[in-house]
Amino acid sequence: MSQSTRREVFDNDMLMSCEEIMRDVCQSFNAELREFNGEGDHVHLLVHYPPKIALSKLVNSLKSVSSRYRRAEYTGRINQIGTGAVFWSPSYSAGSCGGPPRSIVKDYIDNQKRPA
Repeated sequence: MSQSTRREVFDNDMLMSCEEIMRDVCQSFNAELREFNGEGDHVHLLVHYPPKIALSKLVNSLKSVSSRYRRAEYTGRINQIGTGAVFWSPSYSAGSCGGPPRSIVKDYIDNQKRPA
């Protein structure tokens, strides 16, 4: 199985905890996590952040801090699934939502198939 293959690691409890961690990280950047949801193998965030913040630094912090906390709190589950040394994929997708109304982006995030 290649390293880039997604693994179903998240359950609802992990996603709730991950949201809390990511909300704290955003606050430390003077950013606001406006929407959060996820599926078994990824998360979606709608973040309002100041233009002076480099998006890559924010994403790096979101991934590294949440990975550290996820591994500490859910070691058995993560090891059982076999994510290896890497919790998050090294890539991410980011887009600006200046075009569509925020409600459309919010609906998209809210309608993810969140695991039970």
